Amino acid sequence: MTSGTTEVWKGRWNEFKGMLREKWGQLTDNELTEMKGKREQLLGLIQKRYGMAKDEAERQMAELETRCGSCEP
Repeated sequence: MTSGTTEVWKGRWNEFKGMLREKWGQLTDNELTEMKGKREQLLGLIQKRYGMAKDEAERQMAELETRCGSCEP
């Protein structure tokens, strides 16, 4: 995880959480609250819930992180 990604997870969690819910609507608010800052566990949950391969979950997560990282603070 890059320092820019760390910024997304720490400083913009609420905004990022909204993007996660938009992308993966089956994730609950409670699950996302529990996963705050726990990227690998969140990827595992996405893989399990959506039957997705690890590399595909990682690719999609990286896209969201890039989009959120370029959002206005």
